Amino acid sequence: MTTTEENKNTQSDDPLGAGAVETYGKVDDEPPSRLGQTKRFRLKYFPKVSDQNWNDWHWQFKNRVTSVTEIARFFHLSAEEYRDMEAVSAVFPLSATPYYLSLVDFDNVNDPVKCQLMPDTAELNFDTRCCSDPLEEAHSSVVPGLVHRYPDRVVMVLTDICPVLCRHCTRKREWKNGGWVHTQAEIDAMLAYIRQHQVIRDVIISGGDPLTLSTPRLESVLSALRSIPHVEIIRIGTRYPVVLPQRIDDELCNMLSKYGPIWLNTHYNHPNEITEESRQACDRLVRAGVPVNNQSVLLKGINDSVSVQKSLCHKLLMSKVRPYYLFQCDNVQGTEHFHTPIETGVGIIEGLRGYTSGLAVPNYVIDLPGGGGKITIQPDYVLDKQADEYIIRNYKGDIIRFKNPGDPKVYSNTGRTDLLNNAAKIKRETDADRAVIRS
Repeated sequence: MTTTEENKNTQSDDPLGAGAVETYGKVDDEPPSRLGQTKRFRLKYFPKVSDQNWNDWHWQFKNRVTSVTEIARFFHLSAEEYRDMEAVSAVFPLSATPYYLSLVDFDNVNDPVKCQLMPDTAELNFDTRCCSDPLEEAHSSVVPGLVHRYPDRVVMVLTDICPVLCRHCTRKREWKNGGWVHTQAEIDAMLAYIRQHQVIRDVIISGGDPLTLSTPRLESVLSALRSIPHVEIIRIGTRYPVVLPQRIDDELCNMLSKYGPIWLNTHYNHPNEITEESRQACDRLVRAGVPVNNQSVLLKGINDSVSVQKSLCHKLLMSKVRPYYLFQCDNVQGTEHFHTPIETGVGIIEGLRGYTSGLAVPNYVIDLPGGGGKITIQPDYVLDKQADEYIIRNYKGDIIRFKNPGDPKVYSNTGRTDLLNNAAKIKRETDADRAVIRS
């Protein structure tokens, strides 16, 4: 594989900015060992690549592994496995950055990073419950690339290109199109729609991954959005802090700081993805005034346990990232092997709530098929509702009665005398309640 050669380490500063599109477990609690793993990976597979190039996001993006021939350098594949992977990648392509590959424990067949990036024959076992577009985004698209499902917010899909193609992706239907970026005319049409609909106060920039665009081109979109008075907040959905944290450089952060409030939603699925490089990327964003939230996806065999989720959420908070959503995996064709029962997600939330800080408990969410929207799913803590009280179970299983305040008592206020009388009446009732409590 020629990607290890130094003569392939140059790339323009603007790979996608001018509209030219390039086609294309186990919890590790010891960060030093992961650092050593990355170093060993580099020495073995990229010995001639300098630190400068390794830490350059352009180099990482250009040298993505995008074929079975290339991936076979890192994983021992039998002839049958090779053929199977070729068959899968012909339908659902593969792509991984050298950095993200370096996080794989090659001695662990069930490594959580490997399972997110390696083509699997299970992707071809289509389930009748699944389809290519279960959220019906195409139906909710008001102009090409702009999804308007909820009243006050829209999603701008700027590109379908990602540095890593996650096997559980909701939009993996787009992969076969080979990589595209919306033209300036198409982006202008999205902006025109937003300008015309003053109810829109929240714009989510998505993809693909919008940070694949050059910083100047992304700035042109942010600048245009900030010129629209009724747009209050902008959100960016990106996995770059996880799979290519080198992208979060000073140039990008300085640019983002000019157009706040901007919120960045990223996508860590396992604590092994939280490295020193990714922590530094999140720190740079926060210091630039860009809060970072995490939207994880519940994946069978990867993070479907309380212990992994607790470790992930704790490490996220230590990295200045707020656990925001834990998504039920969407019913997308080619993702069935990642699906878990809803009870699994509910059990994880129950195993977190009360046993760790509230900041470390994400919202467990199902994005309903047919464009039904997101709903949160919680354990059943309310056991019964009566006229004047709720019967509630706490996180330890204790059953507690909670008096329902009901309709507040209202006393008329027609003058100072009535005010004093009302105060005296409330005091008498309060004193009586205290006497009952003492007794």
